[in-house]
Amino acid sequence: MAGDNYTRITEFLLLGLSGKQEQEEVLFWLLLCMYLVTVIGNLLIISAISCDPHLHTPMYFFLANLSSVDICFSSTTVPKMLVNHVVRSKSISYTQCMTQIYFFIIFINMDGFLLSVMAYDRYVAICSPLHYTMIMRPKLCVLLVALSWVITNLHALLHTLLIVRLNFCSNNTVHHFFCDPYPILKLSCSDTFINELMAFTVGGLTSITPFSCITVSYVYIFSNVLKFPSLQGIRKALSTCGSHLTVVSFFYGAILGVYMHPSSSYSIQDMVSTVIFTLVTPLLNPFIYSLRNHDMKGPLRKLIIRRLDLSRF
Repeated sequence: MAGDNYTRITEFLLLGLSGKQEQEEVLFWLLLCMYLVTVIGNLLIISAISCDPHLHTPMYFFLANLSSVDICFSSTTVPKMLVNHVVRSKSISYTQCMTQIYFFIIFINMDGFLLSVMAYDRYVAICSPLHYTMIMRPKLCVLLVALSWVITNLHALLHTLLIVRLNFCSNNTVHHFFCDPYPILKLSCSDTFINELMAFTVGGLTSITPFSCITVSYVYIFSNVLKFPSLQGIRKALSTCGSHLTVVSFFYGAILGVYMHPSSSYSIQDMVSTVIFTLVTPLLNPFIYSLRNHDMKGPLRKLIIRRLDLSRF
């Protein structure tokens, strides 16, 4: 009955990014601006795709879903941190923390799955252009996104339930700005072997599988592109992949640096990488896809001009 000696904590304390009051003030305004730009930028992408019939294609259907997930991803962690700063509190309730973990796992994995689906879309478009419309049918696109949601929800539920079963004793201080699963595991006074095992098996599988799909897709893409007779054809083919590859590099580069080691070795320095894929990548996505994509520039320009015209009346 050793479990009876545990004092179940009801809240965690989030120390934030720096832990120093003067730095937190600067970070508050910086993160608030980043969050607003992230939400507005991704909403513009979604609106432009919805309003322009020319963008009602599989590629932009996946992009609209990615923008939606990026908004939710940032909204899972940033607002609570901003509210805590305003009310001069560092606490987050146990229930809120577990909820944050659940949605964090969903959206981080959805980003990976959507990036892999987009890589497959580019593979079909470049390697089988004559069969593209036949392969990438609307039903298949919806099925791929729906299947991704089912897998990520089940994955998040598994890890959240495994964390809920743990006991947390006197130490409830989290050296992070949100309830990241790894720092939370470090606080547990229970045996976390099963959590570690599931993180490396199931968690690793749901992370490596999309990354492998992306890698395989681009191996086939590059091998086919090199067979093109003209340099212009090669440039045109690669230009459609440039934005996607940039986002993939940012996202997976940061994730591999943080989560491809045991939670026991998780350090404060890993927060830098965490900030990149939770805040920087969702922020940069709208700019990467709009500035590097000629198809997006026109609809976005029209949408912004239309909004400005309406605001004058």
